[in-house]
Amino acid sequence: MLIVASVVSFIEWFNKENVEYLRNDLGCEVHIACNFDYMDDTDEDRTKVYLDRICAEGVILHNIHFARSPLSKDNIAAYLELKRIINSQGFDLIHCHTPTASILTRLAARKARKAGCVVMYTCHGFHFHNAAPKKNWLIFYPIERFCSYFCDYIVTINKEDFNRAKHFHAKNVRYIPGVGVDIGRIKETKVDRKLYKKSIGIPDDCIMLLSVGEMIDRKNHEVIIRALGTLQNKNIYYVICGKGPLKEHLLNLAAELGVADNVVFLGFRKDIPELCNTADISAFPSRIEGLGLAGIEVMAAGVPLVSSNVHGILDYVIDGETGYACDPDDVEGFAKAIDRLASDSKLRESMKTKCIEAVKPFELNNALRVMWDIYDEILR
Repeated sequence: MLIVASVVSFIEWFNKENVEYLRNDLGCEVHIACNFDYMDDTDEDRTKVYLDRICAEGVILHNIHFARSPLSKDNIAAYLELKRIINSQGFDLIHCHTPTASILTRLAARKARKAGCVVMYTCHGFHFHNAAPKKNWLIFYPIERFCSYFCDYIVTINKEDFNRAKHFHAKNVRYIPGVGVDIGRIKETKVDRKLYKKSIGIPDDCIMLLSVGEMIDRKNHEVIIRALGTLQNKNIYYVICGKGPLKEHLLNLAAELGVADNVVFLGFRKDIPELCNTADISAFPSRIEGLGLAGIEVMAAGVPLVSSNVHGILDYVIDGETGYACDPDDVEGFAKAIDRLASDSKLRESMKTKCIEAVKPFELNNALRVMWDIYDEILR
């Protein structure tokens, strides 16, 4: 079988358990096609160790330079290479992820489907949703509806996408509760919060507002920095974990708004459970989010979430009970929500239990079992 995604981080973060299940439990010869040279969004040394290990275990890698934009000329070469691989291997199942790679895969696998190959597409968040701008509907909805002719299964990770995909052309549409979060590991992590704050440059008596995610437009860190600019509260420190092309822009914006000293860029981190358990509040203001593992992880630590009100996030955020949900561009709304939580420790504490309860359905083993049941249905 073949797993396809745009970049290698998507395999390591969201599919490594699936690769193991397919190999060890179902006895599959597993191929992976993605851009193995792009590692700007991950820890390069750790990812190389992971790749060396799965290669030694017999996983076959195909390095294809997918471009994130579906309009990029690089995708012509990517499509031709992917089609050559698919037509030469005789796969029984092709499972594709990420928007651009999944469009190309479904088109490239048309001949293979006629020969009996099953094509499955896991959508990690349609670009068109109830809060999306009209241009997203005009561009992406027709593309996804058309491509649904060329796959046998569509798997969605949030309920809004599931209800919409049921009206597409794929015969089988399934819902899974995300790709799973190791909630137990986060809950069991113990830290000295004051010492941990000091270790990352935050005074121990100040409020730590945490965001985990790549610094790209979709993650929308800018709205939180603008909210801090509105508040001008020197007692609130905004901690961003992740890499990405917008770092310099965010640095300049923080300086322009007079909050540069209160925005901390930690880069790629391996201690996310510890940081989740140190934070007082979390921010997750994405413009688009299929589900959002970072939001679930921090809520598993009992930390209230100030989030956007887009589709996947609303599967676990309860406005006013687990935090507050705002329009992605509502600077004033985010500022008020952050101020309310930062100034009221009793309110934060009252939300703790509700946060932990809300994310229980997304525990790793629950999500994996549902996905593996679909694999069993196709391959056993």
